[in-house]
Amino acid sequence: MANRSSRTRNPRPRKALDEAETAERYYYKGNRHKQLRAFVSIVKLGTLTRAAEALFLSQPTVTLQLQALERELGVPLLERRRRRINLTDAGEALYELARPLIDGWDNLDRDFQARVKGLTAGRLTIAAGASTIQYLLPEMVRRYREAYPAVHLQLANVTGRDGLALLRADEADFAVGSMLDVPNDIAWAPLRQYDPMLITPPDHPLAHKNEVVLEDLSPYGLILPPQRLSTYRLVDLVFQQRQVPYQVAIEVGGWEVIKEYVAAGLGISIVTGICITEADRSRLAVRNMKRWFPQRSYGVVVRKGKFLSAEARAFIDLVKPGLLTHREHDEPGHSGR
Repeated sequence: MANRSSRTRNPRPRKALDEAETAERYYYKGNRHKQLRAFVSIVKLGTLTRAAEALFLSQPTVTLQLQALERELGVPLLERRRRRINLTDAGEALYELARPLIDGWDNLDRDFQARVKGLTAGRLTIAAGASTIQYLLPEMVRRYREAYPAVHLQLANVTGRDGLALLRADEADFAVGSMLDVPNDIAWAPLRQYDPMLITPPDHPLAHKNEVVLEDLSPYGLILPPQRLSTYRLVDLVFQQRQVPYQVAIEVGGWEVIKEYVAAGLGISIVTGICITEADRSRLAVRNMKRWFPQRSYGVVVRKGKFLSAEARAFIDLVKPGLLTHREHDEPGHSGR
């Protein structure tokens, strides 16, 4: 009886089992786009759970898509360490390649409509510091608004470090400003250059000197932006390199405030020529100091590999045509995440 039972079990052929296992194993193999979207979302959002929520998928589905991608490529892409997910070297390389592809796909419909019908809608977010927004951008924004009045334009007033964070998080299309150090994952293209200027009250002793050298500034208190900002760092670097003593009387943010304090006789300052107007020259003594301090360049800042929207490219082309035609902004760099 036992022998008859064993003969009637009719087990599944080994070939059928292998085919079923293979079908289940590679269920997500067919759609590379979905795999890459899941991978990019995990890296951008930091966890599988957040990526699944953003993609409206279950966490096991996202996990299977990631595993299928890793099997196909033959390398691990992520390292799971408790609550953190870190990119491997291979994952870093793939992320730099895949992110602009996914961004471009997500914006395809919008950018197609923009090409065919013109920019009749859309959104553009530019990160910039207060001085850039106040002195450099107004004319550019005016021209852009005249050309594309339907685009919603947001100017995010942030420091340089916060601006880079917005770029890396894809919360800003690009930034405009001055940079002393350019990270490996960031590309920067200059737009304007401005000379460094010494400003003093009109009756100040330095206002009447035929030639002002760096040592002449030592006896007088400087009014500078806070230490965390690049202007302070640049001024400090010049004095330190030349071993010239100096003193800071007041730290205060904003060129307009600094100019007011200098006009009131509370100190002198080194400012960037971007903030000097004709009205300032009537109430301040202004001296060019490019012999001692470097020029400051203001330009467009983008994340390497960033897919620029039609709205962003239109703004940049309007400001300076061909500014980002060089492919450096598409070359992968080491991420600053």
